[in-house]
Amino acid sequence: MKKIICLGIAVLDQIFTLSELPAKSGKYFAENYLEVGGGPAATAAVTIARLGGQVEFWGRVGDDGVGNRIISELKGYGVDVSQVRRIAHAQSSVSVVLVDQTGERLIVNRANSGLDSDPSWLPLERLADCSAVLVDSRWIEGARLLLRQAKLAEITSVLDADSTPDHDISDLVKMASHIAFSKSGLFEVSKERDFKKALDRINRNSEGWVCATRGDKGTFWIDEGKLRQVPAFRTEVVDTLGAGDVFHGAFAFALTEGMNPEKAIRFSNAAAALKCRKLGGRAGIPDRREVEDLINRG
Repeated sequence: MKKIICLGIAVLDQIFTLSELPAKSGKYFAENYLEVGGGPAATAAVTIARLGGQVEFWGRVGDDGVGNRIISELKGYGVDVSQVRRIAHAQSSVSVVLVDQTGERLIVNRANSGLDSDPSWLPLERLADCSAVLVDSRWIEGARLLLRQAKLAEITSVLDADSTPDHDISDLVKMASHIAFSKSGLFEVSKERDFKKALDRINRNSEGWVCATRGDKGTFWIDEGKLRQVPAFRTEVVDTLGAGDVFHGAFAFALTEGMNPEKAIRFSNAAAALKCRKLGGRAGIPDRREVEDLINRG
C-alpha cells in the first residue's frame, strides 16, 4: 500500500464546553475542558491512519512543549511524523475552542508564530512512493510546492479549500486534481454569494474536480450543469469540531481506494458524521468498519 502525504498546519486545541456560545463580553464557566491535537491537514492524517491507510504528515511546529504534544499525539495515532520540522524559538499553533450543547463551536486560533514558511526543505523525492497528497490552506508556500510537484508526477491531489484570513488560494485551486470547499471558502474564492453560481464559476475555471461541503446539508458538486448532492448522514451530534477535516482525510483515502468521486463523498460524509459523536476533533474519528456499517444502514 502506497502512502498518502498530508501537508499543512498542526495545532493544539484547548476545548471548553458551555451550554451556549457567548453573545457578549463577560465571564463564563465551562462544563468540561479537553486538550487535543487539531489542524486541518493533521486531523486529515489521523483520519487516514484510523481508516487503515499509511500516511505522513508534513508540517512545522515550534521547538516547545506544545510542539512535543502535537507530534506525540500524531505518532500515537499511527501517523508518520518523521518529516515534521521543529523550528527553534518558534511557538506552536494553539486554538481556543468553545463548544455549545448543540455541538456548534467558536474557534480562536493563534497560528504560525515564528514558524518559517520556506518550503525548500520538503523531501519531494518521497512522492515516488505516494498515491495521493492532501494540503490545507494554512501553509500556502508548502501547499503550492507540493501541489505543483504532484501535478507533474500525475499524483492525485486533494485541496482542503477553506477560507483563510491572509492568503489568496486561487492558484492552489488551479493546481489540485480534487478540490473540496467549505461554503465560506467557496464564496471567498468565487466572489459569488449564490451557492450554485459559485460552484459553477469555480468548476469552469478549474481543471480539477470540485465539490463543496455544507455541514448537515451534505456535499454538492456540478454535473453537466446541474447541482448534485450527497446528503449528510444523521447521527447524534456532540461536537462538530474537525468534521470537515475528517471529511477531507476520508475523501483522499477513498480516492486512493479507487472510489469514484460520488462514492468517495458518501464514504467521507459517513466518516464526518461519525466523528461528531464525541467531544474533540479526533476522539470520534471512526475506523473503516464503522464507516462501512453506517453506509450499509443507509
